[in-house]
Amino acid sequence: MTGLRERKKERTRRAISEAAIALFLERGFDQVSVAEVAAAAEVSKPTLFSYFPSKEDLVVHRFADHQEQAADVVRNRLAGEPVLDALLRDFLTGLTRRDPVTGLNDHPAVLAFTALVYGTPSLAARVGAYVSRAERSLADALYEVPELPEPRALTAELLAAQVTATQRVLALHNWQRIREGGRTADDLHAEAAGDATRAFDLLAHGYGRPDPGRAPG
Repeated sequence: MTGLRERKKERTRRAISEAAIALFLERGFDQVSVAEVAAAAEVSKPTLFSYFPSKEDLVVHRFADHQEQAADVVRNRLAGEPVLDALLRDFLTGLTRRDPVTGLNDHPAVLAFTALVYGTPSLAARVGAYVSRAERSLADALYEVPELPEPRALTAELLAAQVTATQRVLALHNWQRIREGGRTADDLHAEAAGDATRAFDLLAHGYGRPDPGRAPG
């Protein structure tokens, strides 16, 4: 059970982050100072930095919650379930519950937050660091899979990179279709699920070899 002190710290951390994101959305990330965030959250700058090592972390710490997700799916998958089936199942579940990490969420605050992150170079770069850690974590979990083909370390790293990139592309594609195409999450759900299924099928079976007897285009 979480203690009172831990709950208080988490409330403070959340309040600082929410104050920061509200200011960034209103005025732009580069136009708001850390001192202004601290004042809005009613904490000192040293206190703020004790919770968030950098200004960017005030925003992208939300991605940290997903760093171990894919690795956990691999380690906790059903007995005999292929790795890619488990990862697809998890992504489809995320689509169903409109998890923002899948891109299939049309809440205005989520759309604005995503636009802030990917429209600010320093934030996008910081997200890349979280994605790299998630990829490393997934590779470590895949290395533990007994049926992974040799060479195990290389295979684990290649598959982790492919899965991570696939999830990222699917999420951005969903977000763009909602933000720029005017689609709703409900309207897009079946299409997004189909895209995810096809994407993981490509990971599992490849793109196929060209027919040697077929003349070029």
